Order: sequence, then structure tokens, then C-alpha cells
Amino acid sequence: MSVNILFAAPANRWAQYETHLRTALDADGLDYVLSTDLAPETIDYIVYAPNSDVQDFTPFTRLKAVMNLWAGVEDVVGNRTLRVPLARMVDDEGLTQGMVEYVTGHVLRHHLGLDAHIVNPDHRWDDAAPPLAGERPVTILGLGALGTACGRALRTLGFHVTGWSRTEKRVAGIECLHGPDGLARALRGAQVVITLLPQTPQTENILNARSLALLAPGAFVINPGRGPLIDDDALIDALDQGQVAHATLDVFRTEPLPAEHPFWAHPRVTVTPHIASETRPPSAARVIADNIWRNETGKPMVHLVDRDAGY
Repeated sequence: MSVNILFAAPANRWAQYETHLRTALDADGLDYVLSTDLAPETIDYIVYAPNSDVQDFTPFTRLKAVMNLWAGVEDVVGNRTLRVPLARMVDDEGLTQGMVEYVTGHVLRHHLGLDAHIVNPDHRWDDAAPPLAGERPVTILGLGALGTACGRALRTLGFHVTGWSRTEKRVAGIECLHGPDGLARALRGAQVVITLLPQTPQTENILNARSLALLAPGAFVINPGRGPLIDDDALIDALDQGQVAHATLDVFRTEPLPAEHPFWAHPRVTVTPHIASETRPPSAARVIADNIWRNETGKPMVHLVDRDAGY
């Protein structure tokens, strides 16, 4: 029996994904119809972007599962009309590699003090060498697929990496902590903090005045995760006081970041426009097709969202 798959995302995404999805679905031997326009009552699966026109899932009476195109699900997980399994985008090697490159690049930028050499109008000749990687402790908040991959890459470069997660995790080469007590231990004395947690009520403002005060004076903050993980006002205060030397921020509570937001003008803030990483159509299509194939052949789907946890 053929399965009907609706692609529900902004129009420009269809051109990016159609060929890759058909290639991946064909490779899995699925008999399917893939379209952006199908009668709701005939649809088995939705390949979904939360900013699509589909917001009410009630008409999809035959729906088996929704395959989210993004890693983040905060804009759909609370939708009360969605009553079927929701899978988030995990194990997309393109998404993961992009995040590893962004994080390691900015960690090395701050670790080596490159900004002072790139912008040096006074021609200062400061020949003080930076410390070695092993002398600069790095903490990653979030040990999911992205946080783990970034931690392993930084560990390979010689950094001592501590990872924190809400539940217990074990990653070779990384000191893994969890829970409220573990959070304070993970942050205390950290010289670089990277936030890669999902956005949930429990993680909102996890970097606030109290937690930022635990960092080593002059620490660096890198946030390619979710904007609400950081209390904006508390971060600006920490920057002004020198507790945080610089913050590199890729995600924000409101996007695009409003022109009047103080982050734009702050000399110790780097704003990047949500480019740390994104889902890559060739690899994401394989993840989606594999999950549909698994469900159609009686195997358990992977990367399903825990509605209670929010991710």
C-alpha cells in the first residue's frame, strides 16, 4: 500500500528538499506519494516545519506521525491538536557538522584572542602567548547529539570539557555532570560556556545573574542553542562588569534581532544571524525516509519527542 506524505514548509524549502526526499524514499524501497498538496484525510506522514501554514492537525485523520525538519520543537510540541508521534531532526550529519564547525571556530577565536589582532587600530604589539587548550576549561550545557559532538571535537583539540545535562549521561573523555547540583559544579570556574540545551520551561534563563557569577572572571559565552536560555539583562550586566569578557550569540528571543536591541551596539557582543547550523536537505532527507520506513515495516521510530520533557 502506498503511503501519502505531505511536505508542509515554506514554499522555498520544497525546491531544496523534493529531489533529496524522493531519492531517500526510493532508496528505502517505499511506495509513496510525496506532494505539497494532498487531501488532509489521505495523509499518512507530514514532513514539517513549524513555521508552515499547517497549525491545526485535526483534519489529518489518517496521520501516523509528523517528521520535524528542525532539531528544535518548542514551536510545535505544545500544539494540542497534534496527537500522533512527533520526531525531531537528530542524527543529521550535516546539522551536526555545521554546529561542530561553528562552536570550535568561536571557541578557538576567543581562546586565541584573535579579535585583538584582527581589529588593532593602535598597532599594539602584545606578544603574550595565549594559554594552551588544556589550561582553559570549557563547559557545554546540553549533551544531546549536538553538544556531545561539539564536546568530542573540543576534547580532541586538547580542551578539558565538562558537560552538563538534566539527566545522567556518559561520554568518553568528557566530565559529565547532571541535575541542579551538577549545574553549579559545571559552571564554577568555567572560562568558556556553550549553551546547546533545548528550550523548555526548565532551561529558560539557565544563564542568569546567579549562574553567570559562577564563571571564571573574564569568561566567554557562546550561545548557538536557543535565545531564551540566557537572561539578556543579566548577560549585559555581566559584560559591563567584566565577569563575561565576550558573548557570541547566534539565537535570540526575537528573530531577527530588533535593531534597537542593546546586543547590536555592545562592544563585547558578537551577533550572528542564526547561522550556527541548519538542517541540510541531503542528510535530513535520509533521516526522514528512514524513520518512515521503520514505521511502515513495524520497527520503532527514532528521535521521538517526549511531550512531557518538551524535546
